[in-house]
Amino acid sequence: MRVLGVDPGLTRCGVGVVEGVAGRPLTMLGVGVVRTPADAELGHRLVAVEQGIEEWLDTHRPEVVAVERVFSQHNVSTVMGTAQASAVAMLCAARRGIPVALHTPSEVKAAVTGSGRADKAQVGAMVTRLLRLAEPPKPADAADALALAICHIWRAPAQNRLQQAVALHASGSKGRTR
Repeated sequence: MRVLGVDPGLTRCGVGVVEGVAGRPLTMLGVGVVRTPADAELGHRLVAVEQGIEEWLDTHRPEVVAVERVFSQHNVSTVMGTAQASAVAMLCAARRGIPVALHTPSEVKAAVTGSGRADKAQVGAMVTRLLRLAEPPKPADAADALALAICHIWRAPAQNRLQQAVALHASGSKGRTR
């Protein structure tokens, strides 16, 4: 499975591509950051994020795009920019028919480090170790994007089995009355 992880942000949107399957060593195929100037007009920044994501999709041809699920923060302007960049990534994937998976920050941290409360340094250290890199990807947004891709590769098989079980249960209970 080839996954493009996206850590959404307007100023720095982390992107990373990981290939592999759960239970086997994973391979990093690319990592980087799509940057936009903080003083640019919002529409131009969103177009720049779109162009950056499209470039990554063209280059790496992922099977899935894993995006960090936006969660409420105290700073409304920060969460708005994150949500807008997240929507751009989802739109780019959907336009190409690529499935999108959303993972919360705590799910990603727990998958990669074993603790949903891990800090950025711990996530970076584990990404470095899991992908057998010489040093942690910089900035942290890039490491977070790789962590999203790793999380999805590891969680997808269980999520798929769960969805199949729910679908089977739903189809089996349609004919019954209570």
